[in-house]
Amino acid sequence: MKVYEELVARGLIAQVTNEEEIKKMVDEGKAVFYIGFDPTADSLHVGHFMALCLMKRLQMAGNKPIALIGGGTAMIGDPSGRSDMRQMMTKETIDHNVECFKKQMSRFIDFSEDKALLANNADWLLDLNYVEVLRDIGPHFSVNRMLTAECYKQRMEKGLSFLEFNYMIMQSYDFYELFQRYGCNMQFGGDDQWSNMLGGTELIRRKLGKDAHAMTITLLLNSEGKKMGKTQSGAVWLDPNKTSPFEFYQYWRNVADQDVLKCLRMLTFLPLEQIDEMDRWEGSQLNQAKEILAYELTQLVHGKEEAKKAQQASRALFAGGGDATHMPSYALKEEDLKDGCIDILGLLTASGLAGSRSEARRNVEQGGVSVDGVQEKDVKKSYAKEGFAGDGKVVKRGKKNFVRIYME
Repeated sequence: MKVYEELVARGLIAQVTNEEEIKKMVDEGKAVFYIGFDPTADSLHVGHFMALCLMKRLQMAGNKPIALIGGGTAMIGDPSGRSDMRQMMTKETIDHNVECFKKQMSRFIDFSEDKALLANNADWLLDLNYVEVLRDIGPHFSVNRMLTAECYKQRMEKGLSFLEFNYMIMQSYDFYELFQRYGCNMQFGGDDQWSNMLGGTELIRRKLGKDAHAMTITLLLNSEGKKMGKTQSGAVWLDPNKTSPFEFYQYWRNVADQDVLKCLRMLTFLPLEQIDEMDRWEGSQLNQAKEILAYELTQLVHGKEEAKKAQQASRALFAGGGDATHMPSYALKEEDLKDGCIDILGLLTASGLAGSRSEARRNVEQGGVSVDGVQEKDVKKSYAKEGFAGDGKVVKRGKKNFVRIYME
């Protein structure tokens, strides 16, 4: 199976402007392509995962990725997929976030020997002359056409500022600059970026002639992928100081049954034949597929050693075996105890699994609490501190909240 055919088979391609030419370039390793990343935080999150994996996959096939950091566009914000205006960021904050992105991207992309580039659109956007932009770029954009873009239609209901309205022009100009500077001939982006991407393709052709090669591709689930980065407790970051390797592993271990094979196809580098075999898996076998997904992605981001530790800790949680020391933990203190013991409600509140004893009581009475895999419905249940020696006990509330509690 050739490269482009595999991208389609993995469910990564939604729309293209010239499929035959794109297919030829990708398969022959002649694509110089870019994907943009807005430095709105100091860490990438799992919503960026699809783009990073795609860049790695295409680079392995001989194509050249350009990771474009939006240091310039981040100063005004992107209305795409948003219902409100993004807050302004200082240049110092943006520069710090860019440096953090560089380190994380290096786990996916090989930047050595000119095999890939990392560019920052601040290098050309911040020095633009407003009048020159109006004269040189403005005539190539139709306001009527721009207003038909879905990203603008959504914002028009609440009010679209002139500042945000310029985002399509700036992103289009990015592609034009990358084409001129680095021979970038292809751009990838989410389905919510389609109008902006077409604007860039059209700008190149209008400025440089119809023979200029500029292609666009959208990723099928990139906008859904952004949602992947959010959970009830916040974002799932690639930075281990924000989301531990164990929490990262657990995020993927807990994906919905209907999503596990989709994630395996789109995000892992396992052969499609192996994944197709899992199509027939049911029941407990799906948990095995989730373990495979979680291990592969944790290994990709945090390395084999951390992936193995997370796997062991997860097995300790789900099956009562393995090493539990790498899961979220709480060390009991003497002040948590009364006469050398602590009751179940105290365990939940001291560890942060419940915000109050009344909340903890409801959790226990509703059957949502277990200790070392055994459901506990007795609100008066008490535990001696000796039982928390060594690895301690794993206390779980609901399906996804758990803490290893041990004696300090």
